[in-house]
Amino acid sequence: MTYCIALRLEAGLVFLADTRTNAGVDNVSTYRKLHVFRPDAERLFVIQSAGNLASTQQVIDHIERDLAAGQGLAVAAGLSDAALYVGQLSREVVDQHRDALDRVGADGTSTFILGGQVAGERPDVLLVYPEGNYIRCSDDRPFLQIGETKYGKLMLEIAVEARVGMEDAIKIALSSMISTAHANLSVGPPYDLAVYQNGSFDVQVARIPEDSPVLGEIQERWTRHLLDAVADLPDLVPADFTT
Repeated sequence: MTYCIALRLEAGLVFLADTRTNAGVDNVSTYRKLHVFRPDAERLFVIQSAGNLASTQQVIDHIERDLAAGQGLAVAAGLSDAALYVGQLSREVVDQHRDALDRVGADGTSTFILGGQVAGERPDVLLVYPEGNYIRCSDDRPFLQIGETKYGKLMLEIAVEARVGMEDAIKIALSSMISTAHANLSVGPPYDLAVYQNGSFDVQVARIPEDSPVLGEIQERWTRHLLDAVADLPDLVPADFTT
């Protein structure tokens, strides 16, 4: 399983992805699911992936080969064109292996989040479906998730409601990831973080290991504050709910 998050804020974009993949509880590995591509000074793309690991790696390999040849993301006129390009590659990879995958009952599909900026456009994040089409995040819901999305969604909705800035958005993204990892053992560290400031066409990237002191402090503080919040709730007995 996978969990990837992308938030679009007034000042820029925040991306966070876990690195855990598993083929059963006794076969857990670490693979990068967040990839940064900067074809030139006017194009910056961040791609996050979820789904069949072999398919996603083949798609990323193809993107890199096209970039080296001056094609693909190197000539994308905008994020929408880039999203259609990634979707087409994803479909082609699945079609290439469909017969073999069907024989063993495997799902070869992948889902991607594509974010970044092309000069002349606003920064944005888009979700590319296995079918090759895409959606953008909206002003009312300026974040996207792929993979194990249900456990960490509340934290992202809080970020939207509070209209937080970049620094608080990073905290909330990590909190969303931590809650998901606690709820599902197939999601876990190290985590890859990417932060993009609008108009910079450059991205700050960091890997957050499991033994990170900052990660440990966030987990400890969340536990303490949640316990304080529970203690602050009114005392309840079953009779309080009867009419």
